[in-house]
Amino acid sequence: MPDAKRCPWCGDDPLYVAYHDTEWGVPVRDDRVLFEFLLLEGAQAGLSWITILRKREAYRRAFADFDAARVAAFGEADVARLLGDAGIVRNRAKVAAAIGNARAFLEVQAEFGSFADYIWRFVDGRPVQNTRRTLKDIPPTTELSDAISKDLRKRGFRFVGPTIVYSHMQATGMVNDHLVDCFRHAELQQLGR
Repeated sequence: MPDAKRCPWCGDDPLYVAYHDTEWGVPVRDDRVLFEFLLLEGAQAGLSWITILRKREAYRRAFADFDAARVAAFGEADVARLLGDAGIVRNRAKVAAAIGNARAFLEVQAEFGSFADYIWRFVDGRPVQNTRRTLKDIPPTTELSDAISKDLRKRGFRFVGPTIVYSHMQATGMVNDHLVDCFRHAELQQLGR
């Protein structure tokens, strides 16, 4: 949709536009994709999302196609390999968090049956339909992201502060934060019913 009205944050970068138009805000209930976004959102801390999107394929290769069980089994040799991989953000704390988060992710799956069942219970299984008119209307955190962040940290997750969690909620469709004049807002409102 070349002439469609979009949220202004995606600009005109083709990769960002495609992400906005096809992924951002679409409800995700697939654990592999939820783990992917959890890992990528943690890597993004302090960086721009477009930087991480441009590295996404390198992350896919480096982190076993976002297979949480395989990432959870990573050892010191894998950490060394990852820290030498110029395609990803080579930050020791973020790499360690990704591996630790994979282990915590598996524990959540074991307790709840799936990570999706765990995370979607915070919104009663349905996306929160917001009616944001401008980017200024979108908060960096909410009471809900604060609560989810606190619960994730209690379960051993790292790099899951309230801002990262809210970004994860937006990306995976737990909230519809497309601006009301964006063509995706109404489309995703229909998905949430």
